[in-house]
Amino acid sequence: MDYFNEIQDALKTLANPEKAAFLPKFFKTGVGQYGEGDLFLGVIVPEQRQVAKHYWNIVSLEDLEKLIQNPFHEVRLTAIFMLVMKYQKSKTQSEMKVYVDFYLKHRSQVNNWDLVDSSSHLILGDYLFDKDRSILYDLGKSGILWDQRIAIMSTFYFIRKKDFGDTLKIAEILLHHPHDLIHKAVGWMIREVGNRDFETANQFLLKHYQTIPRTMLRYAIEKFNPEVKAFFMKKD
Repeated sequence: MDYFNEIQDALKTLANPEKAAFLPKFFKTGVGQYGEGDLFLGVIVPEQRQVAKHYWNIVSLEDLEKLIQNPFHEVRLTAIFMLVMKYQKSKTQSEMKVYVDFYLKHRSQVNNWDLVDSSSHLILGDYLFDKDRSILYDLGKSGILWDQRIAIMSTFYFIRKKDFGDTLKIAEILLHHPHDLIHKAVGWMIREVGNRDFETANQFLLKHYQTIPRTMLRYAIEKFNPEVKAFFMKKD
């Protein structure tokens, strides 16, 4: 059965015009901004998750392909929620790879920070944990904003397993990136490393803190004690 239209209609019935008017500003959809041209229905994330929970097991990859290419942000995010569920319920490596390949094929539609952060570590990070991770370095060096955010955010899965090496190597690739969305993501991941291994994060920051962007540094040291934070913030 074709569920493409049914899922679209389910989301449209949940649309809130006030939120639809607010979200373009929140996600920076103006000319030259990172979300330029994105469209919104005004559906809140918990309702998107409910739709995804209802359909994930019956929607086909063909329908997911159409949904993830939809111009409306919430339709794409709901498709991503369903893709994550399908991946997580996979029983074999070959089945998992189908969803990983789908994700990589359509990553140009994973084109805002919430879309990346809701999926990259749960699909790509999980899958690559015991495999060759070179694709993350390719994405990190790609020069494409969302590919680069996927690269660093995928390593969140590794961090949760107390495996920090790739996070810090990719952080070094992105250390002087011009966009604050990368500054925030890299700083966040360094902070997550520090939450589990303070000394590893501290040594990384001692090496780089004098040159990294201020936003990245602030995110990285957010949970440090006041004395350590004060030391790092003296970089000016």
